[in-house]
Amino acid sequence: MRHPSDASPFNALPPVVVGLCAVLLLIELAFQAGAAGFAGGAGAVGWRIEAFNAFAFSPVIFDRMIETGQYPPRELLRLISYSFVHLGFTHLLFVLVFLLALGKMVSEVFSTAAVLTVLAVSAIAGAAAYGLLLDDPMALVGGYPAVYGLIGAYTFILWVGFGAVGENRARAFTLIAFLLGIQLLFGLMFGGSPEWLADLAGFATGFALSFVVSPGGWGRVRARLRQR
Repeated sequence: MRHPSDASPFNALPPVVVGLCAVLLLIELAFQAGAAGFAGGAGAVGWRIEAFNAFAFSPVIFDRMIETGQYPPRELLRLISYSFVHLGFTHLLFVLVFLLALGKMVSEVFSTAAVLTVLAVSAIAGAAAYGLLLDDPMALVGGYPAVYGLIGAYTFILWVGFGAVGENRARAFTLIAFLLGIQLLFGLMFGGSPEWLADLAGFATGFALSFVVSPGGWGRVRARLRQR
């Protein structure tokens, strides 16, 4: 018989989380291989730029759609597709860390469909907030708004849990406060980036959406936490 301590820690990871991480990693490895000349020939050096042009969220295009009232599906896809392309491996690394850690914890309570819903809707909300609230032509790329949605879902789980045992629910927001504080510090030291607004919108969306997509809503999440 196999002792539990001998089991691979990857066995506990939800398939949806592993699958998403694999897709993100394969895309980045393709960009890296192309830039290094290991794949795709001479044209592969520009694969990342081509992907940005095709899949990044463009506030300029978003504003034009709103002004004209026309929403081509190909351009609407950018509200999600931007999450799959990154500036480089370091940019992707933190997304993978959050996705693996928080995806596992949220999946212990939420269904696979709920986790995917939180990721997708948070990505869309982050891009929409970036396009609507800012007057910045810089394109948005990366999975941060989506994984910040997972942080929102995890915060919801903590929020319900602290309430169930009569503790201060404000403690549930410690993680997001720390992360935003780090972003503010780096912004003051190295120059601010408006992308934090998309991250915050992703977080708020993930937290609010959890009231709907969590199993049985607030009451069932509380019951599960009490059983642990």
